[in-house]
Amino acid sequence: MGPTSQLYGRNFTGLPRGTKKLALTYDDGPNDPHTESLLDVLDKHDVKATFFLIGRYVRQRPDLVRRHVVLGHAIGNHTWDHPNLIFSTPSSLRSQLERTSREIFDACGVKPTLFRPPFGGRRPGVLQTARAMGMTPIMWDVTCYDWNAKSHESIERHAARQIKGGNVILLHDGGHLEFGADRSATVKATENLIQRYKSEGYQFVTVPEMLKEVNA
Repeated sequence: MGPTSQLYGRNFTGLPRGTKKLALTYDDGPNDPHTESLLDVLDKHDVKATFFLIGRYVRQRPDLVRRHVVLGHAIGNHTWDHPNLIFSTPSSLRSQLERTSREIFDACGVKPTLFRPPFGGRRPGVLQTARAMGMTPIMWDVTCYDWNAKSHESIERHAARQIKGGNVILLHDGGHLEFGADRSATVKATENLIQRYKSEGYQFVTVPEMLKEVNA
């Protein structure tokens, strides 16, 4: 479950350290009302991010998924209901990914080509299955612990300790246990992180933009 480990297959965790680019990524959405608020903040600062969506929530709020696309954000597959894939079978994993990709496509006309395993959990075969389905596995190298943060300041402190440039930053606009999780601290932290790192000369990009740079 170590996010930067390549033990069970190749996955992307960012650009070389020191690169003046950062990728904000958000798991477990779409979520009401905080995804909407987050999209407003990102739009205000002209920042594009990458969202890894849970299929059963996409079914509840396809309108939010469409707004992601209209605003130019990247979308990835985060399974149907967020199981720990360490315990999955190949057939159950394929079903999770197929259902979610179909729901995303029905909502916005985009077929996701990025995949992030819930909890970062994976075992031999998980990433191979995702790749066989046309999805690139995406992990992260900055963990902000926003799923149980007491304040936006604590989220920002976790980020600041780890950001060195070229990072893929893990945040959450929803919660895997229930729809409607409170992510107001994440929304506030996002705005502050954008302002801080833009002032330090960083550019915020999507994961696909980072991948293009790696593969150029």
